[in-house]
Amino acid sequence: MRTLISSAFISLDGVVEGPGGEPGYRNSGWTFKDVEFLPEAFDIKGQEQKEASAILLGRTSYEAFSPVWPDMEEFADYKEMPKYVVSTTLAEDKPVSNWGETTILRSLDEVAALKETEGGPIIVHGSATLNQALSDAGLIDRYHLLVFPLLLGAGKRLFSTTDKDTQKLKLIEHEAYANGLQKNVFDVIR
Repeated sequence: MRTLISSAFISLDGVVEGPGGEPGYRNSGWTFKDVEFLPEAFDIKGQEQKEASAILLGRTSYEAFSPVWPDMEEFADYKEMPKYVVSTTLAEDKPVSNWGETTILRSLDEVAALKETEGGPIIVHGSATLNQALSDAGLIDRYHLLVFPLLLGAGKRLFSTTDKDTQKLKLIEHEAYANGLQKNVFDVIR
């Protein structure tokens, strides 16, 4: 069984929307505007590329990343890695051609089936709506969170507000950085 890892830049109040400057969100670009950049705080991003064997994205994040990430040196290890896009609306002919193999999954059942295949970890980037659905369905195995010392108020959150049973997590790695960022890696306890 493959490990499904949710990786997120997240504000202290749980917002994940628009961290890199995506349009349409009033605090867009919050990860680089008000927090000093320290390369060591982002080392986990390089580790994720080395450890992952596939990327899982929602349609919105796929449409935001696919025109940009294939040509970015920072994401070179992801270029040929298989991509899976969870979407009921993305047309089969829409995946970009310069970013490796892309498969469209139409349901969370297909994500569950993917997890049952052979292979290494699957990483989820961005994809707030997908993350909420995956979490609520019990499909996420680990969280890689870079927590920013910001309160953003409104915005898409990593976790849904669904009334559900308590989900226990085990902190397996953590570090605090001089700029106030915190790395928290949690395994989901089943």
